[in-house]
Amino acid sequence: MAEDAGHRSLEQRVADLERIEAIKALKHRYWSACDAKDPVAFRDSFTKGPASIDYGSLGTFEDADALTRVFSEIALRKVDGEYAVLDMHHGFHPVITVLDDSAAKGTWTLRFRQLNRVDNTELLMAAEYDDEYVVEDGRWKMVKSHVRTLWTVLRPLPEGTVVNQVMGRH
Repeated sequence: MAEDAGHRSLEQRVADLERIEAIKALKHRYWSACDAKDPVAFRDSFTKGPASIDYGSLGTFEDADALTRVFSEIALRKVDGEYAVLDMHHGFHPVITVLDDSAAKGTWTLRFRQLNRVDNTELLMAAEYDDEYVVEDGRWKMVKSHVRTLWTVLRPLPEGTVVNQVMGRH
């Protein structure tokens, strides 16, 4: 929070907590969109205009449209009528700092798991996000998202592994 909490009114501190919760909900919607293979919700997590996006081996992007194209190519690829990759994103340890009524920054830890049905592999990854957020059209959006991979494990799926794909929301 921009100022020392002791010098801010209860109303200001509650408003900041509401902003933090809205930003947490944004990030969770983003990860849910990734796992649900939803490029519309994925794109909607970012600002409409320029953004600073650095996703390491996936690339560096100046706006979310370019990232969404890469996401769609990977996430929506099908082989024999089923998705080629299945992802699971779990975000933890948010540290969010409200800068003012319409700007904030935050860090997150990601635990990621991906099954690749084409390569018959499982990828495990730990990473950290460094994000910045702004209010656009009354909603929090990411304007910066940089990911730093901490470690990965890539291993073949054991012979006889059965991957049952069930997609969709209840």
